[in-house]
Amino acid sequence: MNTTKQELIEKIESRVADKALERSNADLLIKLINNAETLNEAISIAALGTMYKRTGLHFDPRLEKQSNTIKYFQKNEALSFTTPGAQRTHKLIIGDNYDALQNLLIQYRGKVDVIYIDPPYSKDSMGEFAETNYENAITRDNLMSMLYPRLWIAKQLLSEDGVIFCSIDDKNQAYVKCLFDEVLGERNFITTFIWEKTQHFGRQKINYYSNVDYVLCYAREKKGADGKIKELLVENIKTELEDAPLYNQSNPEKTLLFPAGTVRFNIPDGFYISSTDEKYKLISPVEVKNHHNVNDFELCFRSRWARQTVIDEIVVGTSYIVKSTNFAIRAIYSDGRESKESPKQIIFTNSNNEFVTSNKYGVKVGTNEDGSNMLYSIMGDKAFDYPKATSLISYLITLTNKKNAVVLDFFAGSGTTGHAVMDLNKNGEENTFILCQLNEVTERTPNGIAYDVTSKRLKRIMTGECYDGSKDFEWIKKNKPYGDNLDVYEIGMVADNATEPGKTPFDLIDETLYGKEKFATLKEKIDWVCQNFQGTEKYLEE
Repeated sequence: MNTTKQELIEKIESRVADKALERSNADLLIKLINNAETLNEAISIAALGTMYKRTGLHFDPRLEKQSNTIKYFQKNEALSFTTPGAQRTHKLIIGDNYDALQNLLIQYRGKVDVIYIDPPYSKDSMGEFAETNYENAITRDNLMSMLYPRLWIAKQLLSEDGVIFCSIDDKNQAYVKCLFDEVLGERNFITTFIWEKTQHFGRQKINYYSNVDYVLCYAREKKGADGKIKELLVENIKTELEDAPLYNQSNPEKTLLFPAGTVRFNIPDGFYISSTDEKYKLISPVEVKNHHNVNDFELCFRSRWARQTVIDEIVVGTSYIVKSTNFAIRAIYSDGRESKESPKQIIFTNSNNEFVTSNKYGVKVGTNEDGSNMLYSIMGDKAFDYPKATSLISYLITLTNKKNAVVLDFFAGSGTTGHAVMDLNKNGEENTFILCQLNEVTERTPNGIAYDVTSKRLKRIMTGECYDGSKDFEWIKKNKPYGDNLDVYEIGMVADNATEPGKTPFDLIDETLYGKEKFATLKEKIDWVCQNFQGTEKYLEE
C-alpha cells in the first residue's frame, strides 16, 4: 500500500494515463493531497480517484499503521541445510507473508522476475455457508483486504519485465481481477489462463462445464513482458502441432483434402484443421493476403465473428486455435496488435486427447490429481488439500523465457512452486525460489503447515531424506534429489527503542541474511538498520 504523498500522486497520474480519470479531476486531487495535514487524510483523498471510481469494487482495505516494533529475519538453523558442492541457495520464510514481504523489499526491490500465488479462496464465495478449499474462515471482504497491501508490496518487488501469476477459482476470479487492475494497472493485464484442473470427463455438472480454474497474468510493465509471453505461447502450440499428421513440414504448400462437411483450400505456411482429427490445430496462413482467391476463401471452422471479420484478421496475421469445424477456441493476434480484451489462454490437461499443453521442455501440464499424487508420494499422507501440479507452475515460469529467474511465492502452501523451480533447473537453468508460508496449525499439521509440510517436502526432494534421516517415501525411489541449499527464516521482533546490551535491533538483526557482508563498524550497521527497517514496523489495522 502507498505510504507517501508522492506515491499517492503517482497512483493518481497512472489513472490519468489509463484514461480512468480526467486531467482536471486529477489536478484537484493532487492539490488536496499536497495540502493534506496527515497521511491518512491524503490516503482518503486519493481513494476518491482510485479504486471506487475506477473499478466500482467496494471493500474496506486495512490501512498500514506504524508501531515501534521492528520485524526482521532470523535464521532457523535446525531447518536450514546445505548440500555439498551446491551453488544455489533458496529461501523459505515462515511467518505472516506481510511481514516477510516488507523484509524482502530490503534486498529484492525490483529484483523478482516471477511471482506465483495461490491465495486462499473466500469462504463466502457462494454464500455464508459455502464450502471452502481451505480450513480457515476467510470472507471475501477479508480476502480482498488481505491481498490489497500484499499486492502493492509485490509490485515493488517485481523487476521491470517481471510477471505475476495468480490462481483463483471461478467464483472469485472477477473480484480478484478487479483488485489486480487496481494495483498492477489495467494496462498491464496480459491474459487469463484457463486451466483444466481435473480430467476432462470427471465431475461434470448438468448443462455446464465446471472443470477449470483461472490464472491471472499481469506484467510489472506490459511493454516488455507481453510480447515475450504471447510469442512463447504460440511457439508452444507449434511444438505440439508439428508432428500432426495433417501438417506436411517438408511440403507446407500441399493442398489438403478434407472430409465431407469441410472444404478444400491451398494456403502456404499454414496449419490446417480436419473434423476427423481430434488434435487441436492452429490456423495461421501468413501468406493468405497474397492468395488470388482471398475473397473467396472458405472457412473450415465456425466463429462468433462474421466471416469477413475472420478473413480480415487472417490477412493481418491473426491466428486461430481450432478444435473442429464447429468450434474456434480463440484468436492469437499478430505482433504489435492488441484486442480490447486479451484472449484467454487455455491450458489443456485432458489425458483423453493427444493435445495437452506442455512447457518448452516437453513436460505436459497436469491436474489437481497429479498435484495430490505427487505430494502423497513425498509425504506419505494427505497433509495438504488441493496442491497445484508442479507442471502447471513450471509451464507458467517457462513462458517468461528466463533461465536464471528469481521466483517468489508468498502463499507457498505445500511448497509446489519451489518444487517446480528445481524441476526446471534439471534442464540447465539457474532459477532460485523464495517461499513464504504462515505456520498455520490444523488437525493434520499440529506443528503448523510450514513445519510439517512445506519444509519437510523441500528437505526430502532436495536431499533425499527427511530431517530425522528417514528415507522411506515413494518419490525417492523414482527420482534423484535436486540438491541445492535451503535457508529457512522466521520473523523476529524487537522494539526500536530497545537498549539492553545484546538485545538492541543493531545486535539482533543479521545483515548477512539480507545479502550484505558483515559491517566493519557499528556506525555502518546503525545507518543501514535505520535506513531500511522503518518499513518493517508497519502493521495492518484490524
